[in-house]
Amino acid sequence: MSMDQQTVSFRRMDEGSAADYALLASCEDDYAAGLADRLLAALEDLQHSLGGFRIDRLQHSLQSATRAEADGADIEMIVGALIHDLGDDLAPHNHSQLAACIIRPYVRAEVTWVIEHHGIFQLYYFGDAEGVNKNERDRYAGHKWFDSCDNFCGRWDQMSFDPEYPTKPLSHFEPMLREVFSRTPFDPAIIGESAET
Repeated sequence: MSMDQQTVSFRRMDEGSAADYALLASCEDDYAAGLADRLLAALEDLQHSLGGFRIDRLQHSLQSATRAEADGADIEMIVGALIHDLGDDLAPHNHSQLAACIIRPYVRAEVTWVIEHHGIFQLYYFGDAEGVNKNERDRYAGHKWFDSCDNFCGRWDQMSFDPEYPTKPLSHFEPMLREVFSRTPFDPAIIGESAET
């Protein structure tokens, strides 16, 4: 914090004034304006994430987004494919939920649901090899976005570990990411829409 940066007067939130909270709202708006830059940096950091695959996690994310775009997916689903594994670093055992929380205020509920559930749906492709139930996704059979998540995993996510696939660079997807994350954020739970978990 710089010496000239204005700060609130309180030490407890219940002692804050309207002026204090106006200041904090302004600071939050300024900070939120840099979200796309922080997401791009986090994507770059995936190069140094979980190992063992033939490509790094950034390349996997880019390949997933490249496949989504090639299939004619809309911008929200392409950006969802791009950031779907951002949670690998901070939440390796629930990375899907973390990525869904990041994108939720900026996209339709279907995209959030797909990103949130892709980890369970992905088991279909390797669950047997790990000795777990590959059909965990069946608990969502009949859900209106089951097929969308099945497509996400089957056509893009589980396919995207190929070092020979012609994958587009992060710079190609940057304008899409900036467009989605520059939208006015909303929260379906607050405005009365259900994300149907």
